[in-house]
Amino acid sequence: MTETHSPPDSFSSSNVPAPTPKQIKKWRNYLADEQAEGAVYRDLASRKTGEEREILLALADAEKRHEQHWRDLLGPHIGKPLKGSKRTRMLGWLARRFGGVFVLALAQQAEGRTAYEADADAPAKMLADERIHGEVVRGLATRGRQRISGTFRAAIFGANDGLVSNLALILGIGASGASHGTVLLSGFAGLLAGALSMGAGEYVSVSSQRELLAAENPSPKASQAIGDLDVDQNELALVYRARGMSSNDAETHAKNMIANFTAHTKLAEDAEHDKHEAVGTAWGAAISSFFFFASGALIPILPYMFGLDGLQAVWVASALVGVALILTGTSVGVLSGSSPLRRAIRQLAIGFGAAAVTYVLGLLFGATIA
Repeated sequence: MTETHSPPDSFSSSNVPAPTPKQIKKWRNYLADEQAEGAVYRDLASRKTGEEREILLALADAEKRHEQHWRDLLGPHIGKPLKGSKRTRMLGWLARRFGGVFVLALAQQAEGRTAYEADADAPAKMLADERIHGEVVRGLATRGRQRISGTFRAAIFGANDGLVSNLALILGIGASGASHGTVLLSGFAGLLAGALSMGAGEYVSVSSQRELLAAENPSPKASQAIGDLDVDQNELALVYRARGMSSNDAETHAKNMIANFTAHTKLAEDAEHDKHEAVGTAWGAAISSFFFFASGALIPILPYMFGLDGLQAVWVASALVGVALILTGTSVGVLSGSSPLRRAIRQLAIGFGAAAVTYVLGLLFGATIA
């Protein structure tokens, strides 16, 4: 029977039995992955500044503890350095060339897929580290998501709507027996009308949302009045009770505000800026929505632009749109930290389902007209 190695929680490997060839191979792979993960964090840090850079470098330093654990276990069996897993190497390649929230989202998923949970050779402290690292990366990724969420939402929704609506439009018209020219003209009309509608709708939507958020911000004059309040009989506590605090908490908070009042004291919470940032700008959302809808709506028209017709054009258009839907679904899955495959399949099913309905309706109406 092979003796099981059980390192203590202190990451020490002294006075342990000689490792088996299987353990040596596994530990060397773990060491390579830890080294690659540390490199990913350093590459990401090189593209950041300020606090985010410091956090990423601290994560890279933390990975060195894990490296040392496997070095200690391997001892003289450490051998030549190995490459990390393909997934980690790909993450490193993306980090060096792009950085950004998508790489952070992928890193978040990678931290959540640790193999240490089912491995007796990895101490509990190491597994706990990986869990905490995942939450740190989640926090950094959330910052990035908030910065791009408004424009990204408009871009993804715009592209998806363009793909699905124009594919459904040209399939429905084509199935009715309309000529090649009519299908092509309808496709371009749907592209322009949909892009203008999406752009205008996003502008109004984001503008309205920002106005509603602005209406929630306390008045600057109210903040200036804090210093002149009657300390014994003030209504500042009512402000915090109106925001949902209990009576006792509101009174305590109001007293602290008055006691620590300065010329820069504000009633507004620091999160107000983040809320506006998460919504995005009206023009940014409108322009993104317009161009991404147009780019998505152009794809199902391409076969007709190159002279294809009938079922051949239908199959080519459907295949092109299917690839694009998979890409948009995967992007959303990666950014949200959920399964990219599941999101891609969902996008594909919804898009093709809508197109199939209009195609069948086109066949029915075409037969009726004939």
